[in-house]
Amino acid sequence: EIKDLIRLVSDIANKNNIPAYLIGGFVRDLILGVKNFDLDIVVEGDGIKFAEVISGKLNVGLIRHRRFGTATVILKKHLKVDIVTARQEYYPEAAHLPEVTCGVLKDDLLRRDFTINAMAISINRQDFGRFIDCFGGSQDLANKEIRVLHNLSFIDDPTRILRAIRFEQRYNFKIEPKTLKLLREANRLKMLERVSRERLRDELILILKEERPLKPLNRIKELTRFDFINSGLSLSKKTSQFLKSIESQISWFKRKYPKRRQLDTWLTYFIGLIDQLNINNIKLICKKFSFRRGEEKRIAAYKKLNPKFIKELSQDKIKASEVFRFLEPLSYEVIILIKAKFKNSSLQKHIEDFFEIYNGTHLYISGADLHKLGLTPGPYYQKIFHRVLNAKLDGLVKTKKEELELIKKISEDKSYGAK
Repeated sequence: EIKDLIRLVSDIANKNNIPAYLIGGFVRDLILGVKNFDLDIVVEGDGIKFAEVISGKLNVGLIRHRRFGTATVILKKHLKVDIVTARQEYYPEAAHLPEVTCGVLKDDLLRRDFTINAMAISINRQDFGRFIDCFGGSQDLANKEIRVLHNLSFIDDPTRILRAIRFEQRYNFKIEPKTLKLLREANRLKMLERVSRERLRDELILILKEERPLKPLNRIKELTRFDFINSGLSLSKKTSQFLKSIESQISWFKRKYPKRRQLDTWLTYFIGLIDQLNINNIKLICKKFSFRRGEEKRIAAYKKLNPKFIKELSQDKIKASEVFRFLEPLSYEVIILIKAKFKNSSLQKHIEDFFEIYNGTHLYISGADLHKLGLTPGPYYQKIFHRVLNAKLDGLVKTKKEELELIKKISEDKSYGAK
């Protein structure tokens, strides 16, 4: 599918007489033999118009980023193609977004973060497959080194500090000595604190989405610390152990329940990282980084857990309906965090039973069945459903017939609005 897509883009480029090249991360991972299904293509021409032709040809969606002359073509099966207008960049002020002008391929390669991301492959008909490496990226790949393209790289864009760490740890590379010196100097100048919070948030999320995020987090601890998140945040031994436990529980969940709603793993790790902070600091972080409401709610839900909740969930003899009552309102992420943090064997079993048995339990009966029994619709319907569900969870009723019989008893005993 990727090959067919590249050929299609090549044909469109040829018909419109536009030079086009594969570039960046896709080329890097192609050389490394790492799976990467996101195509990055640079064109010497109008990238947005070119992307519009591709999306029209494929009848798929398109997202335009006019300020930078780029567009993203959204394909099925989680594939996407980023189309970039070859451009030059000028940073009017350190740590701010650049001013851009049109350029040629070499200009676009020069503005990249690291040499390993500044390689290209022609997909033009006349030289299809020609490899272009102006800055020694292939040699740095061979040497397993992360190298910036110029001395002001981390000053122009300090988020490259986090990116250097992320790529270094992902591929088990090393930041080469000169680049490491430049990184340390940018950190000494507190350049990360001059970047917009939203850009920092996005880079942090990418780190936490890595397969083994604890590795780059440890490197951040070593090279920059976590002041760019909160001055009181550190990666203590206790926090590291918690994050390792989170990693283990995420693996357990993915292995056991591959068809369930996917975890927001980055958010789970993030909550683990900031667990040491008090609620006021956490609220400040959420506001600073402009987290979505759903993300804030899950963070708050975890921080609101109290010792009484954990004590009751840790009891050996507790009804299934009680386990359900405790855990059903919580997100998967919060439940995984509880499982990772508290090692009580009864609590562990209750959570495992919740995922395996109770979560998703539903009743056979509906509002229509209650109406047929002569119960006038009203708020008490939910009370009835709640009682029947608890009985089902506790194994007291199993079939629809038994559910209906229980409803009859409830309505007789409690006078639930009979006609």
